[in-house]
Amino acid sequence: MQYNTYCDSFRPALKKDALIYDVVLMLGATIFIALSAQIAIPLPFTPIPITGQTFAILLTGAILGSRRGSLAVLIYMLEGISGIPVFAKAGFGIAHVMGPSGGYLLGFVLAAYICGFLAEHGWDRHLITSFLTMTIGTCIIFFFGIFWLAQFVSTKNALVQGLYPFIPGAIIKITLATVLLPTAWKIVGSRQ
Repeated sequence: MQYNTYCDSFRPALKKDALIYDVVLMLGATIFIALSAQIAIPLPFTPIPITGQTFAILLTGAILGSRRGSLAVLIYMLEGISGIPVFAKAGFGIAHVMGPSGGYLLGFVLAAYICGFLAEHGWDRHLITSFLTMTIGTCIIFFFGIFWLAQFVSTKNALVQGLYPFIPGAIIKITLATVLLPTAWKIVGSRQ
């Protein structure tokens, strides 16, 4: 069964207005992701900082849906590649996508798509399925990130530098997103 995403609940009926609404949502999402990226805690033993990006990506996908969510992440990446300082620690440029943290950035696109797809099937409305959605999205990001990081360091070091220190933060982000989504639906009601 296909459900509306959270943002679909407020989408205007007129096609022209709906297009403007979608563009504003996606650009707003890129700002949200960029601001979340600036919450960055560098770790001395890894080139990958702890950031708020994962949380923003998970919510962007679930709230905007698969197409708008993944497109918003692609726009965000293009903003960074083109020189706008949207990546962690106000970073920008192709070097961030091609460098050690590039796999996480690439994983963001698929994670947003999958979280959006699952939200479109109602997984964002209940705690258990919301938790599963956020966990799946996080695992996708880690998979891409670790695989890419392993091209720069050994596989063992990729786990030490790109996964283990990030698990506690991932649990916090997953928990926050898990609680926020069903709560938002309860506030708005199931406007379908």
